[in-house]
Parts: sequence; C-alpha cells; structure tokens
Amino acid sequence: MRMERDPEATGPLIRGFSGRGYRVDDRVHDGGMLLTPERAVDWVAPAVDLLTMADMVDALALTPLPEFILLGTGDTLQRPPVDLILALEALGVGMEPMDSRAAARAWGLLRAEQRWIAALLYPLN
Repeated sequence: MRMERDPEATGPLIRGFSGRGYRVDDRVHDGGMLLTPERAVDWVAPAVDLLTMADMVDALALTPLPEFILLGTGDTLQRPPVDLILALEALGVGMEPMDSRAAARAWGLLRAEQRWIAALLYPLN
C-alpha cells in the first residue's frame, strides 16, 4: 500500500508499511513509532495494557497539547487502560485506539486537515 502526500499536509507522512514497521517519508521505522506534526521517531512500546502517561511524554510535549492521540495497537484493536484515558481527558486530550494500519491511514487524513494530533503506533506483527 502506498500513500501520497496531500499538498496541505505538513510534517511526517506515512507512505506505507514495511515488515513490522512503517515507511515515513524516506525512512523506514522497523517497529513502534511516535508521530507528532513535527517529527517521527522510533518508539519502544510497552504492552498496551501497561501503557502509562510516562510512555507518551514526547506526544504530550507538544505546545499546545494535541487535540487527541491516535493509538495504533498493532494488528488488532486493543483497549488501553481506563485510568490512562481518564488522565488524558483530565488534560483535555482524547485518545482514539484502533489497529495500527487504520491509525496510519487516519494520521494522513487528519494531518491533511491540519489537525494538531500525535500518534503512537505499535509494531505490526
């Protein structure tokens, strides 16, 4: 699958999938990845049910805070801990969990709309 950049999109764009990871612009990330409107970096992902605020410090370092965080949980949808969702909501940040391929596609669409979001993508299996 190949994705093309919308002329309105800025920042990193996921152009496809590669093994367990993602092809972002001209680089392949071989596992988990954190995306912000400004950058894409490798991310070592804990088990989804162990995910905490500390695991997403870089996503929450955006100014202003992201509207929400796309959470791509690998090949299948998994629910993050409820206390994590409540802690994010207390900051005014939503979380949208979905499988990682859906999150990668949503990233491109939402960034084309210039939405101020972040994404945490678990590796593909």
